[in-house]
Amino acid sequence: MQRSKNDVWVGIFVLIGALAILFLALQSANLLSLNFQPTYRINAKFDNVGGLKPKAAVRSAGVVVGRVERIVFDDKSFQAQVTLAMESRYVFPKDSSLKILTSGMLGEQYLGLEAGADEKVLVAGDTISSTQSAVVLENLIGQFLYSKTADSASANGSKAKK
Repeated sequence: MQRSKNDVWVGIFVLIGALAILFLALQSANLLSLNFQPTYRINAKFDNVGGLKPKAAVRSAGVVVGRVERIVFDDKSFQAQVTLAMESRYVFPKDSSLKILTSGMLGEQYLGLEAGADEKVLVAGDTISSTQSAVVLENLIGQFLYSKTADSASANGSKAKK
């Protein structure tokens, strides 16, 4: 009788540990967000969202003030339309701007919200027009290589003229 009682307690302890590990894994991967704050939705359009994903953080001054709710392609403007769920306790001026930023060198991408100076504030359904797209590493490398090739070609051309 004593052995079976210990087995039940060990089983319960193992189950609680497994649930805790699952919770931490989902939380660290941004797949689970427990937020019961009321929100309002605003939109933004980007030329390139890079690796931005739904549920990515929206941060202002390093503080999470909202989450990316969805990302869709707008076939009229040929841009990505991003819908943000902003926490109602945070209000921002209408002339605020959004940038797609990366945590660390190759970390997850998130939206950085910089407050503007307008008297009017963003309300549900508004669109932020001042956006900066994601920096794509492949494009930067291509531009660097192209500029180096152009520099060496112009250097070779000036040597040939001498």
